Amino acid sequence: MQSYTIGQAARLLGVSPDTARRWADAGRIATHRDEGGRRLIDGRDLAAFSIELAHSGGGEEDTSYTSARNAFPGIVTAVKLGDVAAQVEIQAGPHRLVSLLTREAVEELKLEVGMQATARVKSTSVHIDRT
Repeated sequence: MQSYTIGQAARLLGVSPDTARRWADAGRIATHRDEGGRRLIDGRDLAAFSIELAHSGGGEEDTSYTSARNAFPGIVTAVKLGDVAAQVEIQAGPHRLVSLLTREAVEELKLEVGMQATARVKSTSVHIDRT
């Protein structure tokens, strides 16, 4: 059976390695050591814990599940609302990203200038996640 390192388990659970390590230290998830002394989590235990975590509403960190892999965390610098559409600008380090989305989406996300947000880019689409 496959076993996972703390770091691998953290990636699969969508949390930081520190969070996964704290869960293991607290006994929330069982670990064992390999010949090299690394802490490993049994694949079956990790699968059961991931289901438990999903049913409990998540972990200590907010997690966004998405198929878009290019994430640009930044700050909202402009929101222009039209009757149906909206334009949102995010400054992510040296990158300025502009996304056109529905006004309804902007209102549901409660996006406003000055708040943190993540632009996720997949192909020619930009997805905005509130962070």
